[in-house]
Amino acid sequence: MAKIVAFSNQKGGVGKTTACVNLAAYLAEKGKRVLIVDLDSQANATSSLGYFDKKLQNSIFSMLFEGAPLKSCIRNTDIKGLSLLPSSSDLAGAEIELGRIERNREYVLKARLDAGRDDYDYIFIDCAPSLGLLAVNALTAANGIVIPLVCEYFALEGLAQMLNTVRLAKKHLNPSLEIYGVVLTAYDGRNRLAREVKAEIDKLFGDKVFKTAIPKNVRLAEAPSYGKPIVLYDKKCAGAVAYDALAEEFIQKI
Repeated sequence: MAKIVAFSNQKGGVGKTTACVNLAAYLAEKGKRVLIVDLDSQANATSSLGYFDKKLQNSIFSMLFEGAPLKSCIRNTDIKGLSLLPSSSDLAGAEIELGRIERNREYVLKARLDAGRDDYDYIFIDCAPSLGLLAVNALTAANGIVIPLVCEYFALEGLAQMLNTVRLAKKHLNPSLEIYGVVLTAYDGRNRLAREVKAEIDKLFGDKVFKTAIPKNVRLAEAPSYGKPIVLYDKKCAGAVAYDALAEEFIQKI
């Protein structure tokens, strides 16, 4: 049965989608069966895997609110073993739709995903940078969370609220929820601030911090515009090497 992992950080611009897509791609390259669930109406994970149509039919919105079966909404990608449950612009109305549900509105995503858990080793949920009902659904469905964190001061400011949200979700909705780890992104070891932020995160999370930090890398930034994970765009660049190492660490740790 798949482990469900939510990639979540309420602060935008931390490399969350990049981490979700590229880690999933390298896990698939190593023989794992991975499904990416794009739970963000901006659909960045969807376009990062080559689907640029923001009005896709049979998207995650169709599965959540229109009764479409999970399997009918899943798309293949250019990497064997990596599948996508795409987002679309319709998902912008998801908070309103969830608000209309009177009972168990926090468990809608979990109920839908449970039907396909035997088909995968991992299900990765790419969350929007918010703390609405969609994010709550992701935390309720997940076994654990990966928190991508850019090595900048403001990233630390939002972390306390993120941790409080996780604590509340664990207490009231999902007692088995874990923090699987923190992934440091856009890391430049030559930068004093980046080193100081890393030291603070290491102090706060200890061995929950992945040893592999993802460096600032132009090729990583370019790859989504071509609809490709970095392993297909430039597997020799520094960003690709880092995600390959992160995937090995992830398999050992989770």
